[in-house]
Amino acid sequence: MTRPRLLMGCTRRVIPLALVLLAGCAQDEFSDLREFMASTGVASQPPLESLPAVMPQEVFIYDPGEHPDPFKPRSLKPTKSGGEFQPDLSRPKGPLEQFPLDGLRMVGTISKGGQQYALVRSPENTLFRIKKGDYMGLNFGLVIDITEASIELRETVQDGVGDWTETKATLALQE
Repeated sequence: MTRPRLLMGCTRRVIPLALVLLAGCAQDEFSDLREFMASTGVASQPPLESLPAVMPQEVFIYDPGEHPDPFKPRSLKPTKSGGEFQPDLSRPKGPLEQFPLDGLRMVGTISKGGQQYALVRSPENTLFRIKKGDYMGLNFGLVIDITEASIELRETVQDGVGDWTETKATLALQE
């Protein structure tokens, strides 16, 4: 009976030692990596900057007074002083008077029977033949001269008080 006691005493010592060794083997093999990631992740993030203070916007109220509303289209008013430059508002509009002048392109000139014509392309890609005396553009633009390089126009515009004035405009040949 001494042997079983000896075995029993030996077993009491070996089993706890085996459990300690097994616990060491069962330990997470990536624990050192997890520690490194946790410590590096915290140190690599810069502190957040605080947001700038929100400044209140100054409220502006538009008081037009006697001035026209800039957000409404102008309507043509009868002239208040002499009608020296007043256009003929009853005249039928030409086909190029529905486009702004900057939307039209002079693409060339031709001569026929001693008459000089300009070739003008509309924004709709339609080609028109224009001669001296024709109208084009939104501002009653009368063609007063055609050269190889340009079309000269006399436009009639209405100012803020209702008076008509004349200005000159040029439509250059587009290469």
